[in-house]
Amino acid sequence: MADIIVPELAESITEGEIVRWVKQVGDPVEKGEFIVELETDKVNAEIISEEAGVLTEILAQEGEVVEVGAVIARVQEGAVAAAPAPKEAPKAEAPKQEAPKAEVKPAAAPVVEETSSTERVIASPAARKLAREKGIDLAAVSPVDPQGRVRVQDVAAYNAAPAAPAAQPAAPKAAPAPVAKAVDESRVEVVKMTRRQQTAAKRLLEVSQNTAMLTTFNEIDMTNVMALRKRKKEAFQEAHDGTRLGFMSFFTKAVTAALKKYPAVNAKIVGDEIHYNKFFDIGVAVATPDGLVVPNVRDTDRKNFAEIEASIADLATKARNKKLSLQDLEGGSFTITNGGVFGSLMSTPIINGDQAAILGMHNIVKRPIAVGDEIQIRPMMYVALSYDHRIINGKESVGFLKMVKDLLENPEDLLLEA
Repeated sequence: MADIIVPELAESITEGEIVRWVKQVGDPVEKGEFIVELETDKVNAEIISEEAGVLTEILAQEGEVVEVGAVIARVQEGAVAAAPAPKEAPKAEAPKQEAPKAEVKPAAAPVVEETSSTERVIASPAARKLAREKGIDLAAVSPVDPQGRVRVQDVAAYNAAPAAPAAQPAAPKAAPAPVAKAVDESRVEVVKMTRRQQTAAKRLLEVSQNTAMLTTFNEIDMTNVMALRKRKKEAFQEAHDGTRLGFMSFFTKAVTAALKKYPAVNAKIVGDEIHYNKFFDIGVAVATPDGLVVPNVRDTDRKNFAEIEASIADLATKARNKKLSLQDLEGGSFTITNGGVFGSLMSTPIINGDQAAILGMHNIVKRPIAVGDEIQIRPMMYVALSYDHRIINGKESVGFLKMVKDLLENPEDLLLEA
């Protein structure tokens, strides 16, 4: 018998949530075959079987949080798919023979019988988890759902109900009841946050509370960059195997040049020390159906425009297909987020993790601008730099953003910097 164990994924990851079982009890598995998907704080991990055989036991259900090193399933080595069938038959027949002997009444008392009845109930992972925590038999819970699916609200309401007859414990147990009754599922859809959403929310709040975050703004005349891109994009695409020339490579190279001049923007606080990074790994925020992720383009000071564009395209594809690795997400020194692709005109982005700053790009909008003594219509973009004032002072933040602006408004200088 081989145990399926939650492997060590990274030093910072200690647990994860079972998203789905690809294999079920009785299914054959090959050595190295993907059998269960685990969602961690950062990435979704595919856990494989180290042995060939038959999956005989699942010890953690979908929706359960499991720790690294925990045994979550077992595989019978060398068994064939038909092996589990005989084991299921006696279970089906056993209740017919044993139930009359136990006369049903004694069977209701033992925990074993409650557990087996719970397994037969259709319930959400959150409902099962709450039931286990409260010691409630799901078979005793009456679901509101016409399909018979027990939800977390049903478990919470059941937990509150028996509290009424008790004299002393009634007060504390009554608290969950109003919460459950307050949700009218015909008017409100209740969806549990994914583990990644919970982690992102927690970390964003921590950044807001633990940094002296300020934001400075500027605007960039995109005329010259857009003209250069229009002239060169076809030749660029042909010369680089279909890689498209976008705006992100221009911004990434401008940011990299500015980070070299203003090293505090590329730093971070560790305890009572400031660590000035001598590398340039730029995080690029990517929106996915499961939320925002920030993979990193490595060594942008050593990459040309085509290499940066190819890296960004590859990371975006991996993010949307849930194929990002921990190496893709860890160790960034600065982040760029582009709300402009969704139409955002201006925002104050929140610093990513323990970094010192983040650049926010926005929508390009044609506006009347004074050019010399004339008013001209120009494609303009607002940019925002949110930064940790504990490391970066006002002069550095304004100087950094002004340098990014100047390089983008004069892309020939940007090419020289690159």
